[in-house]
Amino acid sequence: MNRRSFIFKSAGLLMGNLLGLNAFSKAFARTIVAGKSFSQPRIALIIDDIGHSRSIAAKFVELKTPLTFAILPHIRHSSTLAFKIHNRGHEIMLHQPMEPYNADSFDPGPGALYVGDSSENIKRVIEANLSVVPFAIGVNNHMGSKFTESRQEITESLGAIKRHGLFFVDSITSHRSIAYKTARNLGIPSTGRNVFLDNIHDEAAILDQLFKLKHHALQYGRAVGIGHPFPETAAAIGRFIKDLKGSDVNLVHVSAILS
Repeated sequence: MNRRSFIFKSAGLLMGNLLGLNAFSKAFARTIVAGKSFSQPRIALIIDDIGHSRSIAAKFVELKTPLTFAILPHIRHSSTLAFKIHNRGHEIMLHQPMEPYNADSFDPGPGALYVGDSSENIKRVIEANLSVVPFAIGVNNHMGSKFTESRQEITESLGAIKRHGLFFVDSITSHRSIAYKTARNLGIPSTGRNVFLDNIHDEAAILDQLFKLKHHALQYGRAVGIGHPFPETAAAIGRFIKDLKGSDVNLVHVSAILS
C-alpha cells in the first residue's frame, strides 16, 4: 500500500468511527477546560502519520510556525525525519499504532499494540517504537478505536508511557475511548483532539475545519487539531497562519496546552 492510500484508508476508518461525535467532543472540551485556563486562546496543530515522505513533511516544516509532528515507528524515514524536525525546533511525538475495529481491513502498521497483548509485550513494543523515534516527548494513538476502549491494555500502555516521562494526546478515534480519562487518573499530562482537519482532502474544506478549530479555541481557551501529510493540508495551514496575524489566538506546540 502506498503512502497516500495508507493515509486515505486511515482517514476513512476515522470517519466511520466518529459519527455522532459532536456532542461527545463538546463534553470532552468542557472536561479539559475545567483543568486549566489560559490568558489567550491557544491552538495546537498535530500532523499525524509522519515517516513516509520527506518532501511532504518539509512542506509543513517550512511553514515556520509551531507544529507537533506525530511520527509512525518503523517507517522508511521515521528516524531521519525525527532528527530533521527536531533540529528545526518542532515538537515530536511517537504516533503509536493501536488496534482499530476492522483490523483485517485497516492495518495499523508496524509496531502496533493489540487487545490481548500481555503487559510485557506492551512494554517491549513501546520501547522498540521509541528507539526509532528519537526526541519524542509525547505519544498519541494511530487508529486504536478498539484498543483505546480496552481498560486493561490502555492502562498498561499509559503506564509504560508514564515511566518514560512522556505526555499523552488522545486522538479520539472512538467516542467510547477511555484513554484521556485513564491518562489523567494516572497523573500523565494529557489532552485530546477536538477537530480532524482533513477527512475531506480539499484545501477549502480543510481551511473551514481550521476556522472551526479557531472558534473552539475562542470558546474554550484551547483547541487541538489533527491533520495529515497532504499538500492540501499544508496549504490550508499556510492560509490560516495569515488569518491569525493580529488576532488574540496563538499557535503553540501541543505540550503548551496539556492539563
